[in-house]
Amino acid sequence: MLSINQLTHVYANGTKALDDVSLEIPTGMFGLLGPNGAGKSTLMRSIATLQTPTSGAIRFGDIDVIREPEKLRRTLGYLPQDFGVYPRVSAYDMLDHMAVLKGVASGKERKDTVESLLNQVNLWSVRKKALAGFSGGMRQRFGIAQALIGNPRLIIVDEPTAGLDPEERNRFLNLLAEIGENVVVILSTHIVEDVADLCPRMAVLAGGKIQLEGAPADLMQRLDGRVWKKTIDKEALDDHRARHEVISTRLFAGRTVIHVLADKRPGDGFEPVSGGLEDVYFSTLSASRRVAA
Repeated sequence: MLSINQLTHVYANGTKALDDVSLEIPTGMFGLLGPNGAGKSTLMRSIATLQTPTSGAIRFGDIDVIREPEKLRRTLGYLPQDFGVYPRVSAYDMLDHMAVLKGVASGKERKDTVESLLNQVNLWSVRKKALAGFSGGMRQRFGIAQALIGNPRLIIVDEPTAGLDPEERNRFLNLLAEIGENVVVILSTHIVEDVADLCPRMAVLAGGKIQLEGAPADLMQRLDGRVWKKTIDKEALDDHRARHEVISTRLFAGRTVIHVLADKRPGDGFEPVSGGLEDVYFSTLSASRRVAA
C-alpha cells in the first residue's frame, strides 16, 4: 500500500504544483488522470524520490519515502515521460548496463535478468538493434523493461502511451496489465481510455488537488440520467455554454456535439446518453474550473 498524506509542493517561483494531496493506493493498477499542468508529474517525481515535497508524508509499506529515499529506490521501477538512452547502443547492452547500475552484480544473474525482461516485453528479436532505430512503442516497452529490473514492488509510469499508434498502445497496455497483478502500478496520464481499460481504481488531479477518487464503474454510475447530448451549429455553442453546464464538445460532420450535465432534460433536442469515464473526467474538470474562477 502506498499512502500519500497532505502532500504539498511549492516551487521557488511561487507556483503551488501540489495542494494537500492525500491518496491510498493499493496493489494493482491505479490511474491518475489530469490535464497537462495538473501536477501529475510533480506528484510522480515526489513519489519516485526525485524531488522533496514542501510538506506532507509518503509511505510505501514500512518505508518512509521522504526520510528513507534509498530504501524506496531499491524496490522502485520508474518510467518517466522522457527517458534518455544512448541511441547507438543495442537494447541488450543498454539493459545490461542499467542492470549494473541497479546493483545486479553477478554476470549470470544479469544475463538471466536481461534475457527474461527482453522476452517479457517482446523485444528479444530486436535485442541487437540500436535503440535509435526503435519505434515509439518499442522504446516504451524498453522503458518498462528497465523499470522492471530488480523485481520492484512499486512501478510508476508517467504518460506512457502519448504518441503511440493504436496497435503499439494496445500492446503496451496489455503489458502493463500483466505487470500490475501483483505490485502497485501508478499510471499517470491525460488519456481517459488508458485508465478506463486498465485501472480498478483512479483519481482525478487538477489544479494540484485531488478532485475525485474511486472505482471507475462507481464514478460512472453517479452520472446515470444526468448526461445529455445535442448536436448544434458551432455558432450556437456560446449560447449553450451560457445556459447549460457544457462538459465536453466535439466536431462531427461539420457540426458540434455537446454533452451537458443536468439533473433533468435541459431542453428541446437533448437526448440522454450513458455517462462514460470521459464524461466523469470532463465534468470533474468543469467543476474544478468553476471553483478556481
